[in-house]
Amino acid sequence: MFDTGNIFNTIFLIPILNILLAIYKFLLILKIPGALGFSLILLTVLIRLILHPLTVTQLRSAYKLNKLKPELDNLSKKFKGDKVKLQQEQLKLYQQAGINPAAGCLPLLLQMPILIALYNLFFKLLSNGNITQVVEGINKVVYYPFFKITSLELTFLGMNLAHKPSEWQKLGWWLLLVPVVTALLQYWQTKMMTPKSTASPVKKEIQVNNQKKETNEDMGTMMQKQMSFMMPLMIGFFAYSFPLGLALYWNTFTIFGIIQQNQLNKHFEKENGTNKK
Repeated sequence: MFDTGNIFNTIFLIPILNILLAIYKFLLILKIPGALGFSLILLTVLIRLILHPLTVTQLRSAYKLNKLKPELDNLSKKFKGDKVKLQQEQLKLYQQAGINPAAGCLPLLLQMPILIALYNLFFKLLSNGNITQVVEGINKVVYYPFFKITSLELTFLGMNLAHKPSEWQKLGWWLLLVPVVTALLQYWQTKMMTPKSTASPVKKEIQVNNQKKETNEDMGTMMQKQMSFMMPLMIGFFAYSFPLGLALYWNTFTIFGIIQQNQLNKHFEKENGTNKK
């Protein structure tokens, strides 16, 4: 189940599994009901906290780029027919603002293996259907005998974390609320990450009048708007198709991300105001 010969499993998945087991066993000792569900939540939050420095770097870069959007839009209009000159002017603007456009990508790339490992781990634990096989697979890769388990309690707040919302006809219509909530949370976070338009009403009117002339520029905005709807719908579909435990993980990850981004945005605004003074 957990291939120890796989480098990715050895570096990421199995260590994360052992952390999950440590939390799970601790909660079992405390006799907390729904130990696995709370373990998934605590592990997700822990990973988020570990990745916090990278997230700050990523969001700070995105914040600065958003602040430059009006100037970047002006450059795009000014040098619409000269891509080389446009790139040169954009680079100058980035240098003047002290921004490295790639700075926001690197933290995301560093986070991806951990996030993929989390997803794969929860998927393996909850999608197998054979708890005995899952337990045997887990016990083969534990770091300490204390982490070994005899069973896996899948019930959390009255729900079986292995059940899927797609089984709502057998299990109850309320399961459909899970993908809906998941999609709405994802939409909320996506909207928070979308640059706010700073154009004045006059500029907006000019843009409408010149819509035919600026089709290429509008395409980027249209794509961005489409993605703000498509991504939540896609995540919602995954939440509908996959076990509830994965939705629990994803929603915890998203809620923490929303709180984190909201707090960081306030910090960046305050930081930006202080720098202006």
